[in-house]
Amino acid sequence: MITDERLFFAPDTLGEALSILSNNPDTVVLAGGTDLWPLWTSGEARPDKVLSLHRLSALRAIELEDDHLRIGAACTHTDLVQSEVVARISPNLPLAAATIGAMQIQNQGTVGGNVVNASPAADLPPPLVAAEALVELSSDAGVRRVAIDAFYRGYRDIDRRPEELVTAVLVPPLPERGREHFRKVGTRRAQAISKVVGACRLHMADDGTIARAGVAFGSVGPTVVRAFGLETWLVGQTPNEVTADAAAQVARDLVKPIDDLRSSAAYRAHVCGVMVRNWVLGRD
Repeated sequence: MITDERLFFAPDTLGEALSILSNNPDTVVLAGGTDLWPLWTSGEARPDKVLSLHRLSALRAIELEDDHLRIGAACTHTDLVQSEVVARISPNLPLAAATIGAMQIQNQGTVGGNVVNASPAADLPPPLVAAEALVELSSDAGVRRVAIDAFYRGYRDIDRRPEELVTAVLVPPLPERGREHFRKVGTRRAQAISKVVGACRLHMADDGTIARAGVAFGSVGPTVVRAFGLETWLVGQTPNEVTADAAAQVARDLVKPIDDLRSSAAYRAHVCGVMVRNWVLGRD
C-alpha cells in the first residue's frame, strides 16, 4: 500500500517479510507499535517504509524447542504473563512483563520490540541476560542466534543487520535446583521507568552452595549490564547472611552506574547491593 509516497508492507508469511527486508534494508519494522507510534504522531519519526508483522501469527508462538523455550518475537507482554509454560521455564519473565506500562501497553507491546528497542531501562533484557537467552535473527540468507548479552553492543546499538528480522528469543529452562529473582525500582510501583531493574538466576548444587549464577541490571548504564565478576564470585558460596552482605558489597563495587535525571549513581549502586543481598537470601 502506498500512502503519501510512503510504503507500508503487510506480508502474510515470514518468507515474504524477509524478502521485503532483503530488498528494502531501510525499512522500519512495526510489531506492537508502542515505541513507534508515539514518535510517529509527535513527528519525531516518519519512516518512508514500514513493515508490519501483524499478520505473521507464527511469530506469536511459545513452544519448547530442544533444550530451550522459544518465544516468538511478536508475543505480547500479556502473553508472557498468562503463559504457564513461561512461568515454569523462566518465572522472571512474566514478573518483568507485568511491570511494563499499563495493561493496554502489555496487550500491545511485544517481546521482540522490547528487546530490539535496546532501551537501557527496558524490563525484559535483564531477566533474559541472567538466563543466558539467545536472540534469533532470520534473513533470506538463513538463521543465526546470538547470546543476548552480546546482542547489545552499546546505547541503542544492537547486533542486527538491516536485512535481518528478530524472530524469537530462546530461553534455557530453569534447572531443577535453580531459582530466579526479579526486582524493579522506580518512582512509583506501576507505570514508571525504572531507576534500577535487575534479575538473577541461581543454580544450586546438591550441597546447597551456588553452582552457577547469572546476574544483570538495567538503567545503570548505556545498555543492560551483565555482572560477570559478581557471577564468578558467587560460585561456591553458601547462601547465608555473611555471604549476602559480602555479595552486596561486591555488587556495589563492580557496578558503575550512571547519574541522570531519574537517579544518582550512588543510589543506583546502593539499590544493586540491596537487590543482590536479598537474592542470595532467596528474597525478591
